[in-house]
Amino acid sequence: MARNQKPRPASGGELRIIGGDWRSRKLRFPEAGGVRPTPARTRETLFNWLSFHLAGSHCLDLFAGSGALGLEALSRGAGTAVFVDHTPELAQALLSNLRLLKSENGEVVCQNIETYLTQTTASPFDILFMDPPFRQGWLEKLFPLIAANHWVKTGGWIYVEHESELPTPTAPANWTLHRQKSAGQVTYCLFKVGEQQN
Repeated sequence: MARNQKPRPASGGELRIIGGDWRSRKLRFPEAGGVRPTPARTRETLFNWLSFHLAGSHCLDLFAGSGALGLEALSRGAGTAVFVDHTPELAQALLSNLRLLKSENGEVVCQNIETYLTQTTASPFDILFMDPPFRQGWLEKLFPLIAANHWVKTGGWIYVEHESELPTPTAPANWTLHRQKSAGQVTYCLFKVGEQQN
């Protein structure tokens, strides 16, 4: 998801899923928080990167907003997706869109992201998507929480977006930068999680 700090054109509150079972389905979402979905071209690149890892995967979509990344993952064969966003209107729209798609594989959590990640999880995720508002230092704050509380299993994947004018934040020692591209003012990265360092 991207919010109004990001250099993207207005979407008019409509999201189009670009691949999988729900390909070409159009979904509406409120303008609350200035949400802008990750662009279709970026999503296509990301899901090409993940094409051999999606089937049956357990996904976490942080700063979910319109749900573009988690819904695309479910459409393309992910087993489950948890959508986390702090804005009630967006959380409600996600629930409505999951019902519209007749999907029982999505869970929506309306909570502050930092608070959510402070917990520990008994069931680490296979894939984590994180597209936070820009210029607020979110990645620097959240990378350590994700690693310390084992939110992603060894061998899993973490996708992040950040502003291109800044370097990619330093990742935990057991994360390897697998792929990285820039499109205009947005840089997007895919990390692979290795064994936890002692």
